[in-house]
Amino acid sequence: MNQRYAHRTLLLACSLLGLFVVAGCASGPTIRSNVDESIDFTSFRTFGFFEPLATDREGYQSLISQQLVASADRELTSRGLQRADSNPDLLVNFSAALDQRLRVTQTPGVPARNFNRHRRGFYSTWPMYQQTEIRQYTKGTLGIDVVDAARRQLVWEGVALGRVTQRTTDNIGPVLDAAVIDIFGNFPLQPK
Repeated sequence: MNQRYAHRTLLLACSLLGLFVVAGCASGPTIRSNVDESIDFTSFRTFGFFEPLATDREGYQSLISQQLVASADRELTSRGLQRADSNPDLLVNFSAALDQRLRVTQTPGVPARNFNRHRRGFYSTWPMYQQTEIRQYTKGTLGIDVVDAARRQLVWEGVALGRVTQRTTDNIGPVLDAAVIDIFGNFPLQPK
């Protein structure tokens, strides 16, 4: 009876761990930011965008750049800054990258069905029974730089890191907008 209780407890613990892992993956991108602590951001009144942006293509503004500009414009305006196309206090630039990654997982395998059932996780199989699973995925990185235009110095940067799926790329506009909102959540000036 105690063995059955222990087995159920182990099964419940594994199920809860799996649920937390899935919930953690569904939480969205990882957001990081750095700020120059010596800067008083309330002294800035205007912002503009680099020309060309790092996300532009040679000779024209990409659709990604257009979405990022619109999203960042909204976020900075909501924080009391005004867009100025000439002589802004702050200049904004973007970077975006996609990297192909491999994830390798090794787990004890079973050479024949029910052959190692008697072990039930108390000790492992021989190394030759290891199963290796290789999964390819795409990691996306979106960066936003905010530069003090007068000093030509980076004063704040925000980065979003996360997995990119086909579903993400099929609906890129709202995904980029959500990432920009998340990144600016760490900006020194909060919405008014």
